[in-house]
Amino acid sequence: MNASHETRHMLDAADLRALAEARVLLERPSLAARLSSFVGSPLEKGMARLPASWRERIGGLAHDALMKAMDTAAKTLQPAAQPASPRLHKLLGSVSGAGGGAFGVAGLTVEIPLSTVLIMRSILDIARGEGEDIGSAQARLAALEVFALGGNASSDDAAEAGYYAVRAALATTVSEAARHFAQKGLSSEGAPALARLITMVAARYKVQLTQKAAGMLVPGIGAAAGATINLMFMDHFQAVSRGHFTVRRLERRYGEEAVRAAWQAVGRPHPGNRSGFL
Repeated sequence: MNASHETRHMLDAADLRALAEARVLLERPSLAARLSSFVGSPLEKGMARLPASWRERIGGLAHDALMKAMDTAAKTLQPAAQPASPRLHKLLGSVSGAGGGAFGVAGLTVEIPLSTVLIMRSILDIARGEGEDIGSAQARLAALEVFALGGNASSDDAAEAGYYAVRAALATTVSEAARHFAQKGLSSEGAPALARLITMVAARYKVQLTQKAAGMLVPGIGAAAGATINLMFMDHFQAVSRGHFTVRRLERRYGEEAVRAAWQAVGRPHPGNRSGFL
């Protein structure tokens, strides 16, 4: 029996299907590609309307918004386990996006912090639905990781490395931040590891925020389209969240090594299987 079939027997059939679905979610087409398809124009046209000074400012907005979201989003959710409510967060996100579409660049200073808190709240909502204790530092830090994940690569191997490579790149800083929280509670004050983590995540989140801003600035985009773009933005992070927290749920049950081995196995096409997975 080969290694891939041995791996399959470590995860039951339902969990293998869940893992395969998680991989699909984490390897969806990039946000930029979907935004370009929606606006019917390359994002470069919107990017040209985004002043260079604002591109730099978006980085600062991303950092500050993530810091605020870490402190406020969880406070609006009950810690008790319950099913996620993605539709509610999509509705709230589309409302904030309408303002961004109506006011253009000037609206970003309000829209980015608001939408980031809503996205973080939705991420934690999904995490809670997958069995995470959203009152714990580990769950909140895992939620922060979501902002650095998502978007596929040009090949299956590269995409696989993408998800696990990002987690590996953040792992040391996440562990340091978790130790700080274990010693001093969930306060972000005096937490250099958290500051480093947010800086690392914000650098990746900035790219996606810039793409969203460019989509809103494509000629002809107004409030209604701005709401739809924010809906797509929320959907993107909800999908990544479902994938990420499914993987974490399976890791809690089977261990990280077993789940990663199964991830590699379910991702290889098999000609005799109509599902396309081993």
